[in-house]
Amino acid sequence: MRSYLIDEISLSHMENIKAYLNEHALSSDLQEIFWVRLPEDLLTEIQSTHRDCHPYVFAIELGRDWIKAECLIRSLNNMKCEAQAYCDPKQWGFITEFIHGVIMDLGIQT
Repeated sequence: MRSYLIDEISLSHMENIKAYLNEHALSSDLQEIFWVRLPEDLLTEIQSTHRDCHPYVFAIELGRDWIKAECLIRSLNNMKCEAQAYCDPKQWGFITEFIHGVIMDLGIQT
């Protein structure tokens, strides 16, 4: 799986990141996995036309001292949707900006 990883984060900062994601992302059935919706204007043409498969999201996973964003854009409503794919360059920009936004909003020095 392609992903974006930031590691060597202190335990106190990890607690703050988890609280932030509880407010700004969708929780999953797994405690350390969160879903972040992609804005409609960043969806690919095929993702836009698959209205029944919305929302499209990427996963964020939290570890002991790391945060990882997966580069796979997936549907929360249809796990077999053919529009699921690795992010394109605009989606990649959104993913990295989201992660950096979390870090900056919480004042974490990396």
